[in-house]
Amino acid sequence: MIDLHLHSNYSDGSESMEEVVKRAKQAGLTEISFVDHDRQTNVAEARRLSKLYDMKIIPGIEISAYDFVRNRKVHILGYRYKEDAQHIATLCDTVLQRRQQHSLAQLEKIIAAGYDIQAKEVEKYAKHSEVIYKQHMMHALTDAPFQSEQYQLLYRSLFKGDGIASGDITYVCAIDAVEAIVKDDGIAVLAHPGQLDSFELVPTLVSHGLRGIERNHFDHTPAHMERVDELARTYHLVMTGGSDYHGIYGKGVSLGKWVSPQSIDKALV
Repeated sequence: MIDLHLHSNYSDGSESMEEVVKRAKQAGLTEISFVDHDRQTNVAEARRLSKLYDMKIIPGIEISAYDFVRNRKVHILGYRYKEDAQHIATLCDTVLQRRQQHSLAQLEKIIAAGYDIQAKEVEKYAKHSEVIYKQHMMHALTDAPFQSEQYQLLYRSLFKGDGIASGDITYVCAIDAVEAIVKDDGIAVLAHPGQLDSFELVPTLVSHGLRGIERNHFDHTPAHMERVDELARTYHLVMTGGSDYHGIYGKGVSLGKWVSPQSIDKALV
């Protein structure tokens, strides 16, 4: 079984790469990819874990991007890019800097509002990512599970609508994300188009080098998957999938339940 959508504590996942690989092995997975947000896979660690656990680990990334024509977020997955991926690094460094500045401003607002939260504790949870995510702030605020009503109510009151720490960063253009991956000899894949309603962007992204589309994802309905099937046939795209695993920072999806229908290597044929 193949899972091409895993997150570790190098971004907004709660577990180390090794902890995730152990879980993947126990779940019967044989091929995986870490696609941490705007962070290239730690290749040295991936090689060590691949050898130690006899697991095929493909370098990956999930770039936080935007469709400025339709005004919506778009996530672009990148696989098998070269180690010295300077185009990806340059693009993503901008996103990471913006995210860190925005998160620090959010944290200041939460503290000023009187919430029981310590900056040092948040930084402890963000130690490996080196960038603070909302999940790190939430971890410092509550022990409630991600899917609990208590957690979700607090999250929405802080970060959604007119919440005291609402707002977002300016993301990079989705076309630029695809082109950066292509320039670094990688395979660009559109992530969970059903989740972000990014189907209409496919023809444009294909013209800039998109070679795959994510089909199997827990937020996809049967109708979403049918539309992915149609787009994959029309534009000759490889179909991928995975759990979008985030540990305790995610929706509790079990490894092995959502897997990829094809290996990313099919895009190399």
